[in-house]
Amino acid sequence: MQELISRIKALLADKTVDRVLGWKAGDMPYNPEPAYFETEEDLKDFVYDGFCGANLSKYMIEASKLEGKTLVCLKPCDTYSFNQLIKEHRVDREKAYIIGVGCKGKLDIDKIKAQGIKGIKSISGAEIDGAADTLKIDTMYGEKTCSYADAMLERCHVCKGKEHMIYDEIIGESKDTADGNRFDEVAKIEAMSPEEKFAFFQKELSKCIRCNACRNVCPACSCRKCVFDSNKFDSAQKANVVSFEEKMFHIIRAFHVAGRCTDCGECSRVCPQGIPLHLFNRKFIKDINAFYGDYQAGADVDAKAPLTNFTFDDIEPGERG
Repeated sequence: MQELISRIKALLADKTVDRVLGWKAGDMPYNPEPAYFETEEDLKDFVYDGFCGANLSKYMIEASKLEGKTLVCLKPCDTYSFNQLIKEHRVDREKAYIIGVGCKGKLDIDKIKAQGIKGIKSISGAEIDGAADTLKIDTMYGEKTCSYADAMLERCHVCKGKEHMIYDEIIGESKDTADGNRFDEVAKIEAMSPEEKFAFFQKELSKCIRCNACRNVCPACSCRKCVFDSNKFDSAQKANVVSFEEKMFHIIRAFHVAGRCTDCGECSRVCPQGIPLHLFNRKFIKDINAFYGDYQAGADVDAKAPLTNFTFDDIEPGERG
């Protein structure tokens, strides 16, 4: 990480950039959060390790409105989102200096705790430098260990690849973490009967507390005013008052981002209830690939999206794949 910090300091010092968008240390060793840094002194709180899962691309919407250039640290998967935002004219490429940071997979503290590890004081092995396969966890009850792979976020097990789609320079090496099929979970749900599907999503969506974390973190949800914030339609309440509120919010949101979702997985990562919201989006991605040919949102700024581009080979309305 020292190479990254040294380079950031140099770019601030020579005025190449006016501010830095990265991650700062939280109150625990596993909860860093997105933050701006404007001086070398501020950078004392800068961190980048296995727990820096937050996708910073959406923050560049507001950063693009600021004077000067913002340095932003983007992991390989984040760059798909940034490209998609360029495509939708939501960020200004000229206002961004992109450092593509290396990634060996991001960690999920809940997966560590699920292994019975409690009272966590510190964690080693999550540093970006080196290639530790095992996390050493100092707890109130002694030292515990956990496989790095067993603690990774779900999205890292089906990683799209470690190549940065857009960058000004790259610092740090990336490690291939994919060991699963991206659409396996979707296929399992597709194989269910209609009654089983309904029961599955009824159970998952009934957990929703309407905190809007999924919407607020999603790079594809970048409308200035969301219909669900409108009092006109009584859709702004923060609790599931009726079954419509319970089911339709997430379904409507999935339709809204169809063809634009890069499958960054942020919606599921930030959900305090652990709802696998990415499965909605992944189902749309799977169907789009089947109906229109393989397409990865954010891979190519100039590529035409299948849902906004007509060809004579398009599937006919009402046809099923």
